[in-house]
Amino acid sequence: MENGPSLPPVEPEELPRSRRIWRELFEILQTLLLAAVLYFAIDAVIGRERVQKISMEPTFEAGEILMVNKLAYKFGEFEYGQVITFHYPLDPSLDYIKRIIGLPGDVVDVQNGEVRVNGQLLYEPYISAAPEYEGTWNVPEGELFVLGDNRNPSADSHVWGFVPEENVIGKAIAVYWPINKIRAITTPDIFAH
Repeated sequence: MENGPSLPPVEPEELPRSRRIWRELFEILQTLLLAAVLYFAIDAVIGRERVQKISMEPTFEAGEILMVNKLAYKFGEFEYGQVITFHYPLDPSLDYIKRIIGLPGDVVDVQNGEVRVNGQLLYEPYISAAPEYEGTWNVPEGELFVLGDNRNPSADSHVWGFVPEENVIGKAIAVYWPINKIRAITTPDIFAH
């Protein structure tokens, strides 16, 4: 059985030049739209916060950039010792980074260089020096008592009061800049000793 004469291969018709350009532009727009959606989705979950001052030394240095879990307190509870970022209560356009020391209903007492919560002495190997100030604070419902790790120069709850829970942006989970300082941020057991 013989096949008939072979026909030359049929080339697909080329699209007119203007249609090709529109197709390429459409693909570029789709890619840009997908990138924007991904950026905003990630930004809704993970925040970034630059350490501006020395109030959290030696834990963080000025210029380091922290990764912040914005959903940590939507699905979890505040815990002693966690590092949080929040809108400064006296000027919400400013964001601060501090450590949770007191939760709602707690009594925080600072005397003779020691910090106690509900009478229990805190174990704080992360601080730069013992606090030189004194005071007692009763933490109201819906508020947090926070301190900087560089206790004496830090402007924090011992200076301006409590942080409303709704001001909290999220929990600091890692340092990602500069690259040579990348590390996870852990929560110490401040009642360990």
